Amino acid sequence: MNLFRTNINSVWLLFLLTACGKDEHVTPSLEDGKSTVVYDLAGDTQASVAGGIDGKENRPFYPFLFRFSDKKQIWTRTKADSSQWLKTADWDIAFTGNYNSEVYLNNTTDAGNPGFGGPANHTAILLKQQSYEAVIEAPSDAEFDQSSLTKTGWSQAEGDGGWFSYDLTTHLLKALPNRTYVLRLPNGKYAKLQLLSAYKGNPPAVTDMYWPAPYFTFRYFVQQDGSRNLNTR
Repeated sequence: MNLFRTNINSVWLLFLLTACGKDEHVTPSLEDGKSTVVYDLAGDTQASVAGGIDGKENRPFYPFLFRFSDKKQIWTRTKADSSQWLKTADWDIAFTGNYNSEVYLNNTTDAGNPGFGGPANHTAILLKQQSYEAVIEAPSDAEFDQSSLTKTGWSQAEGDGGWFSYDLTTHLLKALPNRTYVLRLPNGKYAKLQLLSAYKGNPPAVTDMYWPAPYFTFRYFVQQDGSRNLNTR
């Protein structure tokens, strides 16, 4: 077990070392007039999985919560923060784990979920292997109810629901194409979510081993009228 943890930490340390540089590439516009686009939302940039990194602290990454309605970021650095926020319906998704790269939808029944035991008792997440634009309707509640997906993060096997791959040779993270997550939210509304990048500036391609991270770019659309219509074209 110690060897396993050492190997995993070594991988994430190498990810950290790739996350400290810049590039000037320009990405295509993500704005469609309907979706909310979040650019460069800073995760816990002060944490490190290993010691000896200048300007970093060797400790677990502080999780944070995000609320779709007002783009509010809520940090859970302390037990008091966790007690105040986790078991509530005041947030939609949580960014957890190494580099805040594991993303959960608020849910009361999943024992590993930050919202376990709270009021979010009818939420669900589904992966659609389609482009964000192509996902125009939320599936039936029966399909949501059958979903076994509880979070999304590092994809280590085909069909596991992860949103990014991690190259153990280049030590670079890459968002996977055609990964759109359809959500049934704590308030009963339907939404879709695309996680685009954990690197600052959302570069179209990462080749610089010193790119700053974690800085999240993602977009989402919540259908406010309660219908399943998720068309953002």
